[in-house]
Amino acid sequence: MSANTYDVIVLGVGGMGSAACCHLARRGVRVLGLERFDIPHAMGSSHGFNRIIRLAYFEDPSYVPLLRRAYENWRDLEGRFGEQLLFITGSIDAGPEGSAMVEGSLAACRMHDLPHRLLDGAELRRVAPGYNLPDTHRAVLQPDGGFVSAERAIVAHVTQAQAAGAEIRAREPALSWEPTASGVRVRTERGTYEAGHLILSAGSWMGEFVPQLRTTAVPERQVLGWFQPQDPALFAPDRFPVFNMEVDEGKFYGFPMWHVPGFKIGRWHHLGETGSADGLSRECSARDEEVLRPCVSRYFPLANGPTMALRACFFTNTPDEHFVIDTLPDLPQVVVASPCSGHGYKFCSVVGEVLADLATGKTPGFDLSLHALGRF
Repeated sequence: MSANTYDVIVLGVGGMGSAACCHLARRGVRVLGLERFDIPHAMGSSHGFNRIIRLAYFEDPSYVPLLRRAYENWRDLEGRFGEQLLFITGSIDAGPEGSAMVEGSLAACRMHDLPHRLLDGAELRRVAPGYNLPDTHRAVLQPDGGFVSAERAIVAHVTQAQAAGAEIRAREPALSWEPTASGVRVRTERGTYEAGHLILSAGSWMGEFVPQLRTTAVPERQVLGWFQPQDPALFAPDRFPVFNMEVDEGKFYGFPMWHVPGFKIGRWHHLGETGSADGLSRECSARDEEVLRPCVSRYFPLANGPTMALRACFFTNTPDEHFVIDTLPDLPQVVVASPCSGHGYKFCSVVGEVLADLATGKTPGFDLSLHALGRF
């Protein structure tokens, strides 16, 4: 085997790609990971300190088996890495009575026997005084939710992959790939590499490498804000569950204070700005703050203090906002992972395992029909 030949090439070493490299290398597979930016970096979808993880999955109950395995894998990774990566705060899914978010969360809890409590706005204020939802709203409190240390988890996956023999190359953009008689060939700015299998996990750049996704994997600019609470203790991880909620102002998600000043909040689909990953702005402005302030002032008034930070990242949305985890038609040696429509990071630890299965001829132990490429 030549120096530039591998068993598997992973194109994109962010959340999903780093996990795939780790799982492959730990199985003894000769793997090359290629990343166009730094590892980790702030140009895509996996930065901003942390990402929510939750079991009460209102999007579809079929995600729960994947999530249970994700929790196991995150704990295994942090044990091997020697650093806590998964933090449990509990999770809130809230909205008007009968809203899709509340009903979907309840359905997932009931179908999978997840412990939970259904609270009204007043009861939630007593449990978590940082919240100020209307009394008529309902909130599903599920105790296993929390967040993953996103950038540190990428570092953990990469260092564990390297320790197991993986070769990881940052700042080496891929220019193209093509099938060969024995697998695939990938050309980058620095060289040409061949492998039996290719995993495409390029996030918001997926459309550049997968023609089938050029119009169905749409990058969208997303902005998170950090706002300083009057009483920071009310927004500490032990007193403030992570949340998703539907309110008059839109759908929002947020986190307790952690590692940096400020309570963290974002609005789903922010300003609706879509375009190419290289063309969307990563700068933040007063307009971005204006999207978030009405929700903070009304539903989290004790956190409506000075702005501590604004950061832009990307969603990459499919039409139905479910994932793509599949092999390419007529090219079973090419595995596609992501886009994840803004809710995929929590699954990285298990999706990396699934991708390793697909790239080594093993049948994954999960129903992936919801994420088939052919549905578009």
